[in-house]
Amino acid sequence: SDAICNFVICNDSSLRSQPIIFNPDFFVEKLRHEKPEVFTELVVSNITRLIDLPGAELAQLMGEEDPKLPGTNSTASGFFRSLMSLKRKEKGVVFGSPLTEEGIAQVSQLIEYLHKNLRAEGLFRVPGNSIRQQILKDALNSGTDIDLDSGEFHSNDVATLLKVFLGELPEPLLTHKHFHAHLKIADLTLFDEKGNKTSTPDKERQIEALQLLFLILPAPNRSLLKLLLDLLYQTAKKQDKNKMSAHNLALMFAPHILWPRNVTANDLQENITKLNNGVTFMIKHSQKLFKAPAYIRECARLHYLGSRAHTSKDDLDLLTSPGSKELQPLKSQKRSRLDTCHQEETQQRTEEALKELFRHVHNMPDSAKKKKLIRQFNKHPTALTPGSDVPTSPAPRRTRSRSFSGLIKRKVLGTPVMMERRSRDATPEPERVSKENVHLLQKCGSPAHMSQAKLKSLEGRKEESCRRMRAHLLSKDSSSL
Repeated sequence: SDAICNFVICNDSSLRSQPIIFNPDFFVEKLRHEKPEVFTELVVSNITRLIDLPGAELAQLMGEEDPKLPGTNSTASGFFRSLMSLKRKEKGVVFGSPLTEEGIAQVSQLIEYLHKNLRAEGLFRVPGNSIRQQILKDALNSGTDIDLDSGEFHSNDVATLLKVFLGELPEPLLTHKHFHAHLKIADLTLFDEKGNKTSTPDKERQIEALQLLFLILPAPNRSLLKLLLDLLYQTAKKQDKNKMSAHNLALMFAPHILWPRNVTANDLQENITKLNNGVTFMIKHSQKLFKAPAYIRECARLHYLGSRAHTSKDDLDLLTSPGSKELQPLKSQKRSRLDTCHQEETQQRTEEALKELFRHVHNMPDSAKKKKLIRQFNKHPTALTPGSDVPTSPAPRRTRSRSFSGLIKRKVLGTPVMMERRSRDATPEPERVSKENVHLLQKCGSPAHMSQAKLKSLEGRKEESCRRMRAHLLSKDSSSL
């Protein structure tokens, strides 16, 4: 069936881990299903861009006029044409009837069986048993279940019956309306440097034209054509076993796929080679022909998601023309300016936030936490310090206790204690010295200008004062005891 998309939403938790297959032609199928007139106009406008269809042939392709087919005005071979038409009057549910979904479902059993039996030599060329074919045909027409794997039927029986089904359709699988368009596709060739046509086929344009024509086929015809061409493609891949190349298969199936009904080979003398080569080309490139061209996908997507609507591939090519490439540096410059402005604005906000944070820390009561935060501000050069923005007054120093035990520690231990405290503290305080040391420093000057002799005498005096203090304290303690 002509499904809009080929994935199904399933609520089964055991299947949720399975990958979801997304259909890239989703919007194409949606447009074909919901707005067939818009879709047909879009596709046909691109077909006429690739191949030259005069007014009458274009009207036939659009279904506005009855197709004028070769041999319809000739009285020659009339007996054979009437005989073939009489055979097709015996209509069944599947065979001889117009193509339906029910008929495709029945015939797909034959195609599925043949996929598993492609090694038979002369497949589709060697006829099968007529009695077995009639039994199988009656079963398909009645809709009964058939077990083709039971061994009752041979692969040649099934292959021949598939050709019979296609031959009894009221019109070929590609329809009469498309006949002249396929003849024009066969004439698509490359051009040389001077602009003259050559005899080399233009494969890319031929594939593109076939993709477009397949898009406007009736849904049942397109579905069965895809199944059939895929089967023939797989058969040709095993030609080393079955001796059936793509060209040999095309000779077998061109009358059922492309030839108009009620015509003979004599009616198609001028075009029979084109038609056979066209079917050969379809078999070889069947894996590409059922994908919509990229510009059709884009047009369908923009029809639903955007306001712009491109009518052909040429419109999309304009977007990548040299003129548009010149605009790329301007766009990049504009983008870089916007990025610079954004960075400056972000930096300004960051600086304001840092200022506000520093004000908050500065207004906190004196504590160890406040000192720690201020030290962290001072460590980062980008952070705002008090001197850079906010004028601050020096924090009042905490007065130290003047207890007797503290005095003993300072007098007895002196310098080692102070040095240890300085090493622990990240913000060193000025060195505390005794009055005697200050007096000595004032006499002797700064340590940088002292001689070694003066330094030795200073150290000796300091040690002497420490001994005197210890002796004084010991005598005081013994008298109190």
